[in-house]
Amino acid sequence: MKNRSSKQALVFLLGFVMICTLCACGGKINNVRVGSVESELYSEKDINDAIRVIVREFDRSWTGCTLTSICYAGDELTGAESEYYLHTRAMYDADELIILLSSFDVDESGGDGSFNPNSTYDGWEWILIRDRGGRWKHVDHGYG
Repeated sequence: MKNRSSKQALVFLLGFVMICTLCACGGKINNVRVGSVESELYSEKDINDAIRVIVREFDRSWTGCTLTSICYAGDELTGAESEYYLHTRAMYDADELIILLSSFDVDESGGDGSFNPNSTYDGWEWILIRDRGGRWKHVDHGYG
């Protein structure tokens, strides 16, 4: 019995350490402001679903960065980019494309090393695609 309790305690401790380690890997999203932009292309739910994909990814992967704001880029930019990415260049096998805009701060570490330390990135684009009515998938990001 004592051996089993020790194993359970060890498994619990290892699991706790793994969770803490994983939580420490991502970016900060605690105080992100989500902007509202009207759209004739997408419903509020469509836009919020896309935002959730990016916020979740940022939380998991963007170490050393703090997401401060995110919103839909608007129908004009999304429509133009959809024409380019989905039709003209046929870069993605999808029916729909949406673009989000965000701002984030980078701490003294420079994030993953590819950002300027102690800086702010405004107007950062996130490109997501999906088949009509499906789930959004993040496929690209950066400055347009």
